[in-house]
Amino acid sequence: MTIAIVGYGKMGRMIEALAVQRGIKVGPKLDIHDPVDAESLRGADVAIEFSTPTAVVNNIEKIAAAGVNLVVGTTGWTNRLEHVRALVERHNIGLVWSPNYSVGVNAFFRIVRDAAQLLASEPEYEAWAWEIHHSAKKDAPSGTLLKLVEEMKSAGYDRPVDTAANRAGVIAGTHEIGFDSAADTITLRHSARSREGFASGALRAAEWIANRKGFHEFADILFQR
Repeated sequence: MTIAIVGYGKMGRMIEALAVQRGIKVGPKLDIHDPVDAESLRGADVAIEFSTPTAVVNNIEKIAAAGVNLVVGTTGWTNRLEHVRALVERHNIGLVWSPNYSVGVNAFFRIVRDAAQLLASEPEYEAWAWEIHHSAKKDAPSGTLLKLVEEMKSAGYDRPVDTAANRAGVIAGTHEIGFDSAADTITLRHSARSREGFASGALRAAEWIANRKGFHEFADILFQR
């Protein structure tokens, strides 16, 4: 398998380093000023997209038009999700999407959903969602935090969830969900130690989608829901 890296920043370089270790060939490496089209993607079986919220949908459109399967890790664009689903169907490609490619975070999504379901019918428990990331992260709250709140809502927790986000330093990412009542507090937290878990998961998704079609979420690949 040959991958293209679209968005050759810190994550792109981490993906490249891990790909080499895993015997995956790294083909085109496209940064923000490079064209994204069939010619620049020549030879790639899967494109891994980690760019910016303002560029991601345009990149997806061009990659899909080139007939290349892709893995999308950029966040901040879920208001265009249905448009992207339609692109995948129209161009008959395969796409994996996740706001976070850490295996631990995807397990955390399920843990939070189960906790929210258990407390949905216990009105004395109010909830919060909080995160902190490095200062260079563009979107706040992150796609991961929004996904955690979405999981809570889909589990039946329909009360307000107070949400906050901080940006400082070089923190890889910490996400916390809490439930509080007069009697006690429940705190659930995931802390990433580095970007390596995200890059490893993205490569795992690329290996999975290389010969498949359709729109898929990374959690479904992991847990075969």
